[in-house]
Amino acid sequence: MALPTLRAGWLWLHRWTGLTLGLLLALAALLGALLTVARPLDQMAHAQLFRAPMPSAAPAALEPLRQRVAAEFGPQATLTLRPPREADETLRVLVKSPAWEGTLYIDPASSAELGRRGEAEGFVNLVFELHSALLLGDTGKAVLASVSLAYLALLVTGLILWWPRTRAQWRHAFGLKLDKGATRALFDLHRLGGTVLGLAIAVSAATGAWMAWRPLAQWVSGLAGQAAVKPPKVGKPQGPRQTLDDIVATARARWPGAMVGYVQLGAGDDKPVRVRFKVTDDPHPNGLSSVWLHPVDGRVLLQRRWSELDTGGRATAWIYPLHTGELGGVPHIVATGVSGLALFGLGFSGVWLWWRRR
Repeated sequence: MALPTLRAGWLWLHRWTGLTLGLLLALAALLGALLTVARPLDQMAHAQLFRAPMPSAAPAALEPLRQRVAAEFGPQATLTLRPPREADETLRVLVKSPAWEGTLYIDPASSAELGRRGEAEGFVNLVFELHSALLLGDTGKAVLASVSLAYLALLVTGLILWWPRTRAQWRHAFGLKLDKGATRALFDLHRLGGTVLGLAIAVSAATGAWMAWRPLAQWVSGLAGQAAVKPPKVGKPQGPRQTLDDIVATARARWPGAMVGYVQLGAGDDKPVRVRFKVTDDPHPNGLSSVWLHPVDGRVLLQRRWSELDTGGRATAWIYPLHTGELGGVPHIVATGVSGLALFGLGFSGVWLWWRRR
């Protein structure tokens, strides 16, 4: 095949992948960049939901709160408690039930409800649901994972189209002509931005695909010849019913001093209670080291450190903070936002260039 014909094929693939799947990816990237700024602003604007009225007070018992929430949302509701991680934080209860899904904000000292938000209620929640699932649940997550992986095609074809073929072209490969009109400036920014920032954006897109669609982690573990760690079977209770406070205390004794990330309660007494911890070397901001306990008698059914998980699980411990920007602190969060804006800019400039050529 002649070189011009081959190049035309790469250009066609790059153009139409960008004008179809790439636009959806650019929107998701813009929403992700927006979240890096909107979340802290949301916590400042709605401090009554995120900050406890009496930060120094001793925390109230969890069992009455569990009973109250379970009575409101019914036996089919699953509850995830996020205990305060700082002295002035509220306790949050994530509820998933047939009637309602959202978050309750609780005063940890009195167990009084300070407010609630539906899953897509409020600007930040809506942006997150659009960014993570397009408001389509698991279907949207699978679509976003596929679209994120399509970015690899955009990156490869873009590099092929940019790659200089002669020494003279190499001398101008990284040039920018910003004084030749908007179209030429956007063309150079699109070409050079994709080349220079392409790999960083690829990391963001790939980690986003991983987080959006859980089967990817299971496939990786399967390729490594490992089975994903699953919740243990509960079985019949072997003692009297324990309160949620006693169950959490039993879990805490397994990793003294470790931060409790989440307390996850299944629907009914046939699902174990999972208490997630962030141990000293766990890179996941919420912790992936877990203790599963019987929901009735509170005995330990299974304990796994994050480093003892299957390959896909261990990878998630690093991939999640890498995608959200929490792995490297504030500089990483800023870089994550810039990466999202750059990807959106590539999509916008690509559409502009296509339209101008028409």
